[in-house]
Amino acid sequence: MTKDQKSGSMSRRQFHRLAGMTVAGAAVSPTVARMAAAATPNPSDIIAGVNPTMIIHNAKLGVMETPLTLLRDHDITPKELMFIRNHFPPAGKQAWMATTDAPMVKEWNIRIGGLAVRPRTITLKDLEGMEQVKRVSVMQCAGNGRSFYAAKAKAPGGQWKHGGLANVEWEGVPLKAVLDKANVGPSVEARFLTANGADESPAAKGADLIKSYHLEDTALDHAILAIKLNGEPIPAVHGGPVRLIIPGYYGNMNVKFLNELSYENMQSPTPFQSKAYRMVNKPVEPGKFTTRDYDLGNSHPTYGFKIMSVIFAPLAEDKVKAGPVEIRGVAWNDGTAPITSVKVSKDGGKSWEQATLKLSDSPWAWHHWSLKTNLSAGTHTLRVIATDSLGRTQPIDGTALWNPKGYEWNGVDLVKVTVS
Repeated sequence: MTKDQKSGSMSRRQFHRLAGMTVAGAAVSPTVARMAAAATPNPSDIIAGVNPTMIIHNAKLGVMETPLTLLRDHDITPKELMFIRNHFPPAGKQAWMATTDAPMVKEWNIRIGGLAVRPRTITLKDLEGMEQVKRVSVMQCAGNGRSFYAAKAKAPGGQWKHGGLANVEWEGVPLKAVLDKANVGPSVEARFLTANGADESPAAKGADLIKSYHLEDTALDHAILAIKLNGEPIPAVHGGPVRLIIPGYYGNMNVKFLNELSYENMQSPTPFQSKAYRMVNKPVEPGKFTTRDYDLGNSHPTYGFKIMSVIFAPLAEDKVKAGPVEIRGVAWNDGTAPITSVKVSKDGGKSWEQATLKLSDSPWAWHHWSLKTNLSAGTHTLRVIATDSLGRTQPIDGTALWNPKGYEWNGVDLVKVTVS
């Protein structure tokens, strides 16, 4: 953040200067560059400690998704199987981020300022000494499922299937308790809380990843400053030592390496808030609306999850024999309303059967569902659709929500299986 941002003031000239920055590409270390150029790079050579069968989308940035054949084996996703989406290369000054180990830092400070009446600094030691709470929640990339939009038109970016997904346990201090502990209150002009992390673009004029949230958003009531993941210090690659966790929000909104919170009278004009990670307010068509056309008026940030369900088994690569078969998977939403129904079709959507739904204790976690049915020899097209108590459900044709950035896919899942 600029000095003016930290003080809470921002001129129109500064706003447009920040808004005009581009999300720059970055130079990387020779080691990472060589790995990126390799024909078949090993994921664990790019990010130490990850499962070697992770699917690489971008070797330079270490972007990886989890094969569903591994994801389905764990109710709580192990750190080595968590998808990875960072925006700047883990090279140079940020080489410490390229591991599933905890970051080797002795001290960590989080500045609380902007339009705060009484700015303060909270340390990692302060957080460790406060009462801890747990949040079991889905972590999901906003681009999860992007590849399925290609049925209408390919959207640029990593062609994620469903593996940009994890179900994990975070532990830390409630955001509200942190602000209260610091004795901080927003001034009357403050409308947004803005979060910044220690990661930064290595490019001279590269944009910083800064995210903003409406102060009246009730999702902040459940937010925590997490210092543990699955009972251990948060791995460096997943945002340790401190990560802002807002359960039910897409991954980019859960700021990693958190080192600054500020009250502001407007949302951050930086590209990662004002241009990137935004959904259009109404349907658009390929070629008639592009990534350059986004602005604060015709789009909104990728905040809460759309309702979604995924088939974990059987998958296309599974060997399935005719007779009784259990079709199973998970469903989730933003946690604001319980999921009430999951239906499964084994004939491509001509008919549907009610699956058994097992709700998790946490509203933000994924919820398991299953259906025991008979499958005859031949090819079957399986589909699944979830609905919650607010009536929110999945579109039969997910491409109806096509957007140039390929965000927030939540179409009915489809798996073709061959039964012998």
